[in-house]
Amino acid sequence: MGENDAAKNHFASQVFSVSVDVPSQGGGSKWFDDDGRLKRTGTVWTASAHIITAVIGSGVLSLAWAVAQLGWIAGPAVMFLFSFVTYYTSTLLSACYRTGDPVNGKRNYTYTDAVRSNLGGGMVKICGYVQYLNLFGVAIGYTIASSISMMAVKRSNCFHKTGGKDPCHMNANPYMIAFGIVEIIFSQIPDFEKLWWLSIVAAVMSFTYSTIGLGLGISKVAEAGKFQGSLTGISIGTSVTETQKIWRSFQALGDIAFAYSYSLILIEIQDTIKSPPSEAKTMKKATLISVSVTTLFYMLCGCFGYAAFGDMSPGNLLTGFGFYNPYWLIDIANVAIVVHLVGAYQVYCQPLFAFIEKAAAQRFPDSNFVTKDIKLPLPGSRSYNLNLFRLVFRTIFVIITTVMSMLLPFFNDIVGLLGALGFWPLTVYFPVEMYIAQKKIPKWSTRWVCLQILSAACLIITIAAAAGSIAGVVGDLKTVKPFKTSY
Repeated sequence: MGENDAAKNHFASQVFSVSVDVPSQGGGSKWFDDDGRLKRTGTVWTASAHIITAVIGSGVLSLAWAVAQLGWIAGPAVMFLFSFVTYYTSTLLSACYRTGDPVNGKRNYTYTDAVRSNLGGGMVKICGYVQYLNLFGVAIGYTIASSISMMAVKRSNCFHKTGGKDPCHMNANPYMIAFGIVEIIFSQIPDFEKLWWLSIVAAVMSFTYSTIGLGLGISKVAEAGKFQGSLTGISIGTSVTETQKIWRSFQALGDIAFAYSYSLILIEIQDTIKSPPSEAKTMKKATLISVSVTTLFYMLCGCFGYAAFGDMSPGNLLTGFGFYNPYWLIDIANVAIVVHLVGAYQVYCQPLFAFIEKAAAQRFPDSNFVTKDIKLPLPGSRSYNLNLFRLVFRTIFVIITTVMSMLLPFFNDIVGLLGALGFWPLTVYFPVEMYIAQKKIPKWSTRWVCLQILSAACLIITIAAAAGSIAGVVGDLKTVKPFKTSY
C-alpha cells in the first residue's frame, strides 16, 4: 500500500469514526434531556410530517410509468410488498436508536452512530459511504425533478397562449440554477430541529400535487370510459423489444424502491422526538401512519395514472399529461412539487451537512473559521448564528449538486438507480443486522433464518433494479448532451 492510499484510509477512518456523543447529564431536567442536550419536542405527528415529506417526494411521479412496465398484477403487488418491507425494517431500525435499554440506553444520534454501537468495525465506513453518497444523489434527483416541474408550468402557459401551435421547447439549466440559489439560502437553517415548519409545508404540498395527479388520472379514465393497460404491462413488439421490457421492468423496481426510501434519515428524525414514551414506540406509530398514508396515495396515483395512459404512461405523471386543460390546475400541482422539493432537499441533506460539520469541528477544534459562530441580530426575533464554515461548505455542496444535475438530467433513470443503490443496504441489510445484534438473536434460529431470507431476497431485487437503471442511463447518454438539455 502506497503512502497516498494509507493517508486516504487514515482520513476515511477518522471521518467515519466521528463521535457525536454528549456527556450524560443524568436523568434529564426541565430544559435538558438525559444526554445534556436541549429538550426534544418532536411528537408522532411532527415525525410523521418529516417521514411523509421524505417519502411522498418526486418518486410518486414515476409510479404510473413503473406500473405500466409491470402490469395490473405485478405493479400493485410490488408496491404493497415494498411498503410492507419498508415498514417492517423501519420498526427494526427504530429499535436501534438507543443501545441496550429502550428507555434509558445510550442514544445514537445518526444512522452511522447506530451502526457503530451495534455492528462496529468496518461496517461503519461502509454504511457512511453508502448513506452519504445516496443523500448526495437524492439532492441531484430533486434538483432535476424541480426543474422539470418549473418548465412544465412555463410550457403549459405557452401551450395555452399559442393554442398548441408552438412546441415550447426550453432549456433546463436556468431552472436548475434557480432551484440551487433557493437551496443555498435554505441550507443555512442550522439543523434538523429547526426544520419542522418546512417539513409540514412540504408535506401539505406533497398531498396537493399527489391529489391533483390522482384527480387528473381519474378524470381521464372517466372521459375515456374505460381502464387502459393490461395484466402483464407494456406490450412486447408494439411498444418495446423483449430486452427493453426486461430492463424496464427491473428499472421499475428501482423507481418503486426510491418512492419508499427514507430509512437513511430515520434515526435523525427519531432524534427529534420527545420522551416518554420511548422514542422507538413513538417512531413505530409515526412509521405506521406515514407508510399507510403514502401506500394509499401511491396505489391510487400509480394505478389511476396507468389506467389513464396505459402503455403510454409518462415517466413523470404531471409533466407528461398530453392535455393542458385545465392548465392552471397542472400549474398549481407543479408549483406544489417545487415547494415540496425545496423542503425535501433540506430534510435529506441536513444529516449530511451535520456529519461533515461535526467531522470538521473535531479535526480542527481551534479553527475560528470552522467552530466560531457570529451572532447576527434579526429584526423581530432572536439573533442568527452565522458559521463561516457552514456558509461556505453548504454553498459549495449545493453548487456541486446543481452542476451534476445539469450533467445528468435523466429523471426516471436517476430515480431508479438511487432507489436501487439505497434500498438493500440502508433499508434492509443494516436494520436487520443491527436488530439481530441488539436482540442477540441466535444464529440459525427460525427468526434469524427468516430475517436473512428477507435480506437475500431484497438484495436480488436491488441488483436487478440497479442493472435496469444503469441500462437506462447508458441509453440516455447516447441522446443527451450535458448542459444542453431541453424539453
